[in-house]
Order: sequence, then structure tokens, then C-alpha cells
Amino acid sequence: MLYFVYILECADKTLYVGSTNDLEKRLHKHNNLKSGAHYTKIRRPVTLKYSEEVPDFATARAREAEFKRWSRTEKLDFIDSHIT
Repeated sequence: MLYFVYILECADKTLYVGSTNDLEKRLHKHNNLKSGAHYTKIRRPVTLKYSEEVPDFATARAREAEFKRWSRTEKLDFIDSHIT
């Protein structure tokens, strides 16, 4: 099963990093449902800035942890370098 690691930009311009096996469903939760992450629930709407497919859950969690260690500037530079 494929997983996704993603970076969101919240309405207050903060960044949120997460992982999921269903990106579309998770984005819907972040923007619309009570079951979304508390952090994004109070900072709606959120916009997907970057996503990456990975082969499994362990890889997704490791990549998510890597992103979370980065500074805001590092994340923004990474996003800018991957815009097509």
C-alpha cells in the first residue's frame, strides 16, 4: 500500500506536516471534519503545498519525522524547489 507524506500551509501561514495512506480523504478531514488534526482544525483552511508518495508506513513516518526536524525556512525552501 502506498503512503503519502505532506506539508500543508494553514490560514495563519504556519506549516503542518503529516502522513496518510489516503491523501484526498485526509485533506478533506483537515479542512472540513471534526476528526481532522486539532492543529489544523483551528487554522482552517489549509492548502496542500507538497506531497510525496512512499512505499510503506515505516518510510512515511520516518520521512514525516525528518520534515518535522526542519526549520520553517528549510521547509519553505524545499517546497519552492519542488514546485513544477
